[in-house]
Order: sequence, then C-alpha cells, then structure tokens
Amino acid sequence: MKKYIAVLLSLFIVLFCASAQPVVEETEAVTLNVAALKGPTAMGMVKLMEDTGDEYTFSLEGSPDAIVPLLAKGELDIAAVPANLASIIYNNTKNVEVIAVNTLGVLYLVGNGSEEIKSREDLLGKTIYSAGKGSTPEYALESILSYLSLEDGKDVFVEWKSEHAECVASLISDPDSIAMLPQPFATSALMQNKDFSIILDLNGLWEDITGSPLITGCLVARKDVLENHEEAVLSFLSSYSESVDWVNANNAEAAVLIEKYGIIKAQIAEKALPYCNIVCMRGEEMKKALTVYYNSLYSLNPKSVGGSIPGEELYF
Repeated sequence: MKKYIAVLLSLFIVLFCASAQPVVEETEAVTLNVAALKGPTAMGMVKLMEDTGDEYTFSLEGSPDAIVPLLAKGELDIAAVPANLASIIYNNTKNVEVIAVNTLGVLYLVGNGSEEIKSREDLLGKTIYSAGKGSTPEYALESILSYLSLEDGKDVFVEWKSEHAECVASLISDPDSIAMLPQPFATSALMQNKDFSIILDLNGLWEDITGSPLITGCLVARKDVLENHEEAVLSFLSSYSESVDWVNANNAEAAVLIEKYGIIKAQIAEKALPYCNIVCMRGEEMKKALTVYYNSLYSLNPKSVGGSIPGEELYF
C-alpha cells in the first residue's frame, strides 16, 4: 500500500509540475510598415533597410504630405516626419506617439566666399533666400533673427522659395546674398560651385540660444501599434539605433547604400553625412529636447505645433 501511495504521489507531483509550466503561445509574426523622407531621416535607416527580412517594409517619400494620410488610414505603422509635424498630427488625431528623435539640426547659411558670419552686423542688409516656409527652417530662422534683434524687411530681407534649387540659383545671380540650406542640399551646392562656403552653422547658434539642440525630424508610431505590438516597435528601435551608429561610423559605405535606395548620389552623401546630425535619441533626453523645441516654436506661432504643446502622452 505504501508503495502504491508513493507511486501515486510521485505521479501527482510530475503532473502538477507539468501543469505549472508556463504555456508558451505561438505569436504571429508582425511586419511593420515604415516610411521616411528622402533626406537625412532616411539616410540613417539604410543599413536597416539593407539587412531587414520580413520584419519591415520601407517606403521613401519626397514630401510629408504623402506620409500623413497613410498614417491616418493605418497603412503606416512608423513614420519619420518633421518634428513640428509630429505635434500637429498628435493634436489633430491623438493617435501617434513620438518614439525617437532621428535628426538634429541640418540648417546652414551658405554664401559666396569664405567669410564667416561672426556678429549681428555681418547680417545687416543681407538678403536671405530659403525654402521651407511653414516648417522648421522658417521657425528656426525667426528665432535666430529675433535673438540677434534683426527685423525681417528692415535689417534683413528674407525671400522664400518653393525649392532649395531656387535658393542656389538666387545665390548665384546675387553674389551678396545668403542662402539658408539644409543638408544634404548645402553640401550639394558647395560641390556645384567652388565659390560657395558654409558661413554659419545655425544649429550651433540655436543651441547657444535655447540651451538645447535644434531638432529636424522624429519617428512616430501609431498608438494602436504600440499597444498591440510594443515588442516589435522596441525591436525596430534597437535595430534602427544600430543602423544610425553604422551610418555615422562608415560614411563611404553608407553613401553607397544611400544612392542605392534613391535618396541622393553617393558622392554628395559621403560629404554631407558628417553634417546631417543623424541620431537615435530616446526617453527623457528625447522628451527634454522636444519640449524645448516645441516651446520655442509655440512662442513664435502656436499653429506651428498644432495650436498647443502636447504633454506626456505624446512621448513613448
């Protein structure tokens, strides 16, 4: 009898231990649809684009206008967008969160000759050609002119163009003028005309003014994607961060991939990459930098961030 009871007890223990083991459920593979703009926001992704399998699909667009409706329709899970547009989308939909800052300042003043702008007086009377009205270039320039006590239309004369190529053409026809250009267009202009040079790094000046870096772009994800596939998004961020590190450390090899994916010619990309400030900034650092950026923009024009500054709920 004792032997029988001992056998039953052993069998019970085995069955109990087996039933106590966690049930491992099979999870369906997730493919995230990712979009970026043809510029620095996509340049940091090229290694990830090259190495990915079925985890992601990538699309590259020429304008944010092509990305926003795809996000709204749920056809995109993650998108690289201008930083101020992330706030506007959030205020209009409440359906995105910022998961990383991916590009810091990329704005430079380009002029004829090599004389750098070192003081307010160096800008007096100058015509500044720029594209990007209604986005980061306009708000960054307004902040800097205000800081330098320069009034547009009186002390300086800002002329807005529809494309960066028009700014370069204006600079050629008006040698005493200045063009505000983002990377990689600034590098492209310098390569086309040996008389051109970067005469002011606006990103450094912005940081001197605000104590925080100028931000160009960020990555947003739909809230429902974060709720249902958080691990997949975290995996993407880890892989994206590795891609950014590789691109920044291997400019020549990265430039080849940048041309392969139709972003910009390798020759230009290699020279521009050191000035593109491609990053993967997350967590508190991301939140702090964006908060300063949004406050600066809001003080100039509330509409630039969608009418109000988002709170904690914007940040992943």
